[in-house]
Amino acid sequence: MTAIPFRHASGHVTGRIAVLAAVVLLASGCGLSEELDRERDPGRTAPAEDDRSTAEDGMAAPTGPDSPTGDPVQTAPPEVPEVSDAPSASCPTSGVRIEAGIVSAAMGLRAMSVTLTNCGKDTYRLKGYPKLRVLDEHREPLDVQILEGTEPIMTRDDDPGAHHSVSLKHGQQAYTVLAWRNTVTDTTTTAVSGTYLKVTPAPGAGPATVTPEGRIDLGNTGRIGTTAWQRSPSDEMNPSRPTAPAPSTPAS
Repeated sequence: MTAIPFRHASGHVTGRIAVLAAVVLLASGCGLSEELDRERDPGRTAPAEDDRSTAEDGMAAPTGPDSPTGDPVQTAPPEVPEVSDAPSASCPTSGVRIEAGIVSAAMGLRAMSVTLTNCGKDTYRLKGYPKLRVLDEHREPLDVQILEGTEPIMTRDDDPGAHHSVSLKHGQQAYTVLAWRNTVTDTTTTAVSGTYLKVTPAPGAGPATVTPEGRIDLGNTGRIGTTAWQRSPSDEMNPSRPTAPAPSTPAS
């Protein structure tokens, strides 16, 4: 385990948590959302179905040269084409792009996903857990304990484990979920809050420093749990989906 600093908030998980994997995007699934909702409102009940009024279909008054007003004919706007899955034009020399998601908060519970995209030509392989370092606003490392698995932080640990491996072709993605609590148990100790996160995806790989969309506020408990890398849901549900063509190698 790697030591690094973070913040936590007071409060205890009041129910079982659903699948952490669905937290992504990519990004985030209903499982963790339900856990966060329970943190915000332990007595929350299922919302009633929205009352929706259905407009009756009808024909608009004719317009054009033959209409009484002589107004020009109005046509429906063209359909907007779907956005392409093509990756961004920028790709680090490592061949992978690492991005941090939004920090989701509910009472004391915090969660965030980190996504890795293979934007290079070759297959990229991951196994187990990433190596993480939490950095302050000056990019100096903080004293935080990184746990393999999130069970000590949450009530259930949906983690594939250290032996789980992932192979990513060009355009495919993997993610890990981080969870912590912003808990202050000792008012005489300065609470820890990180600004940046240094991620080393695999042994021997170069690290990338990312900026989460929110503070890594660990209070003074000083620990954060993380899941092992796993394939993003979009790739799991569509294993044969086409990916954007790999970038060509300039002639030497």
